[in-house]
Order: sequence, then structure tokens, then C-alpha cells
Amino acid sequence: METPRGTTPSGRIDIADILRGFAVMGIIVLHSIEHYNFYSFPEVTGEWLKFTDTVIWESMFFTFGGKAYAIFALLFGFSFFIQENRQREKGKDFRGRFAWRLALLFLLGNLNAMFFTAEILVMYSMVGFVLIAVCRWSTRWILITATFLMLQPIACWDVFSALTDPAYTGDKQLAGYYFTQAFAIQENGTFWETLKMNLWEGQLASLTWAWEHGRIFQTAALFMFGMLIGRTGKFLYSEENMKFWFRALLTGIIVFFPLTGLVSILPEFISNTAVTIPLNLILQSLANLAFMVFIISILILLFYSSKIARLMRRLIPYGRMSLTDYITQSIMGSLLFYGWGFALHKHMGITASFFIGIVLFLLQYGFACWWMKSHKNGPFEWLWKKATWIGGKK
Repeated sequence: METPRGTTPSGRIDIADILRGFAVMGIIVLHSIEHYNFYSFPEVTGEWLKFTDTVIWESMFFTFGGKAYAIFALLFGFSFFIQENRQREKGKDFRGRFAWRLALLFLLGNLNAMFFTAEILVMYSMVGFVLIAVCRWSTRWILITATFLMLQPIACWDVFSALTDPAYTGDKQLAGYYFTQAFAIQENGTFWETLKMNLWEGQLASLTWAWEHGRIFQTAALFMFGMLIGRTGKFLYSEENMKFWFRALLTGIIVFFPLTGLVSILPEFISNTAVTIPLNLILQSLANLAFMVFIISILILLFYSSKIARLMRRLIPYGRMSLTDYITQSIMGSLLFYGWGFALHKHMGITASFFIGIVLFLLQYGFACWWMKSHKNGPFEWLWKKATWIGGKK
């Protein structure tokens, strides 16, 4: 049987690995300019450096902030579909095995959390159970459920409550409290103090931030959307799919700008923060989704319809090692910027940290290219895969 365009003989879809590599590349550079969620920077006195700091910060968050993470989440749901569908074709039920896989991801997430206060794998391991719950539903009902979650029901309720009750103030924010506790250890703590803090206060900070900023519902929705992309074959080449992604590209960019504009002007017209905070969350979440759709669409169209595809394929080894990339970037970033390591937060501003992020990416990329020449999976991918199938056969 002829291998479909854009896939490997083993059935891997190249564009999925390219998108995954692009997302992790964005994550590592973004985390670097944030000093890995440690917002401590040296004083900047030069006007030119202030300018470059501002340009880099604004452009990186515009391009990757909330979008790279969203692509990563979308592909998590897509990967679940691929695994679940292959097992179903063999007459096997993958749901129990996937629950075990999520338990393993929880452990890997806590390994990552030892170094980084804003890691997402633990959250993925919890939210991922939604895929087990809905994977046998019809496409229509999954789409309805995912859309409902993407609209941020809790934030919608907060807006409604604030509009109907002038005394309503919303829930107390906890993430800032936990991040404040984490900051002191990030700055002056030893390695063991940092590890202890990251596994408790750091995780509480990360999870409460995710809840307060709508990431729990958004992640569940993106998991489902990714699963539906797999179910409908939208990452595969066909004329119909190319028309779909072209329409998605136009829709994403058209929707993005009005939503972003509304976010910026809300405070001018609504003074009640009990209304503006949740409403801003809803609009910003949808704006990030729209821009993510634009990014994915343009990359897919370029891959299947232009000569740049050959260059894009160079990102495949990096994308195939996304779990290894993600965990090792946390270790390296903590070592470089936190107090227990080289404490570069005292010396490296945003511009210098941006170039550090580029160097870290290039180091990871070089390792990925070398490793994947003789291995089918990255180190952590291999470990996760082997442990997934303990006591069973694929």
C-alpha cells in the first residue's frame, strides 16, 4: 500500500511532529525570557537595551504566549486518538491502558516540577481523563462539549453574577500567594529547598494559576479538538483538507484582532473589575485560540503546498522528542536562572535571556538530530512508552 503524502511508513504524520517541535521551541524561548517563571531581572539603564527588551518581550508573547501551549495541548489529544484508534482496530480497549499512562505522566510531571514552578504535565495527567470519558462519543457531541468548555463556563458565570449582583466580587485569587512564597526560594534557596518548594508551593501555584486563568477548561477543550482532528483526518493531505485549513486561517486572523481589541478597551468602558477580569479571561482565551488556529493553518498549508516543506521537515526530530525537550529545558533553565544554580537572573535581562533560549533550543535540537538517527523515540518518550505497556502487549 502506498504511504500517504506527509506520513512515514510507520504511520507517523510529519506535520504533527513539526507542529510539536514548533510549539516546544516557542515554549523554551518564552520560558527563558521569563527566567523560568522567576520574574527577577537586573536593572536596565541603556535606552537601546530597554527598547530591545520591550520588542522581544512583546513579540514573543504575541507569537507564543498562550499559543505554543495550546498547540502542545491540541497535539496531546491528537496523539491519544492515534493510540486509541490503533488499539481499537486490533480489537483492544485502550482506555484502561491510557489511564495508567496518565498516572505515569503524573510521575514524570512531578520530576519536571522539581525544577520548574509552572510545568504543565501534572495538569495534563489530571485533565487527560476527560479523553477517556468522551472518546466513544459522537463527533457532534464532543464538538459541542469542547466548545462549551472553551467558552469558559465558570468565567461566564462570574460575569453574570457580577452584572446581576453589585456586591459580587468573585473568588479570592490564590496563585499570587503561592508564587510569592516560591519567589523567595527561587532567589536564595538551596537545591533541596528549591526541590521541596517546587513539589508543593510550586505545584499549588501552577495549578491554582491554571484554574484562575481558565487553563483547566481550555486544556480539556483542546484535548478534545485534537482528538477530533485525528478522527477526521485533518492533518492528512487532501484538497478538501487544504480548503478547510485555508478557511481556518482566514477565520483565525479575522477573529483574532477584534477580540484582542476588545480586551484592550474593556477597562475604558467597564470599571467593575468583578466583570472585567472574567470577561477579559474569556476574550483572551478565544483570541489565543484564534491565533493558534492561524499559526497551525499557515504551517500546514506551507508544508503541503510550498517548497519550504523540506526545511520544515528538519524540525521533525525535535518534535518527536517533545517530552524529553520539555523536561530537560526545565532542568537547564532552573540551573541557569534560579538561586541554587548559576543565578543568572541577577545578570541577564530579557534580551540576553532571549539569546540564551535560542542557544538552549539549538543544543536540544542538535541532540535530537543525533539521537533520532539511531533511536525510534527520545529518552523520556522511550521510558514512558515502555512503562505504559508493562504487563501487556501493544
